[in-house]
Amino acid sequence: MRRAVATLASVFVCASAQAEDTASWSRFRGPNGSGVSEAVGLPVEFGPQRNFVWRTAVPFSRSSPIMSGGRVFLTASEGDKLLTLSIDGSTGAVIWQREITRERGGEVYRGNDRASPSPVSDGEHVFVFFPDLGIVSYGWDGTERWRLPLGPFNSFYGMGSSPILVGDTLVLNCDQQGDSFLIAVNKHDGTLRWRTERPDRWEGWSTPSVYAPETGPHQLIVVGRSWLDAYSVETGEQLWSMSGTAPGAFGVPTIDGSTLFAYGVGNDTSPWPPHAQFLEKYDDDGDGRLVSAEVREHPVASEHFGFLDLDKDGFVDPHEYNNVRDFSVSNYGLVAVQLGGRGLLTEADVLWRRKKAVPNVPAPVLYRGVLYTVKNGGIIAAIEPSTGEELQVGRTSEAMDDYYASLVAADGKIYMVSEAGKVTVLEASRPWKILAVSDLGEDCYATPAIGDGRIYIRTRKAMYSFAELTPRPADP
Repeated sequence: MRRAVATLASVFVCASAQAEDTASWSRFRGPNGSGVSEAVGLPVEFGPQRNFVWRTAVPFSRSSPIMSGGRVFLTASEGDKLLTLSIDGSTGAVIWQREITRERGGEVYRGNDRASPSPVSDGEHVFVFFPDLGIVSYGWDGTERWRLPLGPFNSFYGMGSSPILVGDTLVLNCDQQGDSFLIAVNKHDGTLRWRTERPDRWEGWSTPSVYAPETGPHQLIVVGRSWLDAYSVETGEQLWSMSGTAPGAFGVPTIDGSTLFAYGVGNDTSPWPPHAQFLEKYDDDGDGRLVSAEVREHPVASEHFGFLDLDKDGFVDPHEYNNVRDFSVSNYGLVAVQLGGRGLLTEADVLWRRKKAVPNVPAPVLYRGVLYTVKNGGIIAAIEPSTGEELQVGRTSEAMDDYYASLVAADGKIYMVSEAGKVTVLEASRPWKILAVSDLGEDCYATPAIGDGRIYIRTRKAMYSFAELTPRPADP
């Protein structure tokens, strides 16, 4: 299974997009979704009294900010209004805010919201995806250019994938509970370029990344339910696939040279008992089906009943129950895959697997030859990317919280933001060490953006900008 990993190199992206991406943070997690910036001079400690540049109150959403052309873009929602904001990156002034009334209603799972996908920009326009509406494009002055209706989507937990740009093509992954698909449109007018169905890729929340081999078509890498897939950027043709990955797909796959790193959550055995055993305990009327009232005492099924009820008829039948039971069992953890194959990849293409519990939501970051992860409880791991060997495990004792924001890195530092708004900064060294922990005092679910020598962090209530303004005291 193991083979020598190619020398780690820069992430490959399409040449037409590379200049835009590396000069800004124009999509979710920056250049090719890597979470890595070339910015320098970033602050280590920050807050209202230190290295503070500006704070701008914004409506709540879990979507992450992007940085392009000197502006910060983000999405939000208020009631029936779907919002897009353009903010001056230097001053924090809101340049414009646009509102669209959502076309569909329905409940949203408490861990998601109506504007959680992040925007993407080419430096002249901005593109946003609202699951209750579709894709919308705005000009630099906030003028609506076009919109493409999409949905409704069948996803109990809500949609999580953000749109990306590859040259003049806008791509969006739409995995849901059945009828999943990948779509590409012309960024200039929203016209369809191709649509590829993903019928067996049921429910995922991962944003694609791009692999540009030395020869052959540029590839969209998509992590889905228990599968890795690659598609031609130009045509949408499926180029290769590999089964046996994690059933819970989040974050962004990481590409380094010809090596792909992907991760996901799962279990060796299902946390759900056999259907007959579950019925015996909870099927009060003995009809062989479950309704929400019957499982109200179950610690998981009571809150996640809509995930079990695939056809939304108010009942969970044996097929639906066993589908979810099977869904939770698969390979999980981190996997490194050798890129370059075609068709159905096998274990021969797997460089290594690290079958250990991984973060539920935050994507890892590969920086200066080390993979870093953080999971709930503030547990930090450093992993050797060539072998999967664990280099160091520790804890940020001042931020032992839950984590939803993905890791980002720049200037020799790793930034990790907890739900409680505590920002741990690591020195990216072997071994790593904690430089500082800052407390913003507000909940945070969004991944930071980096650009123009600043770090931009979105909390529940506001957008913040921090820069290195005050010299750090000399070490004793």
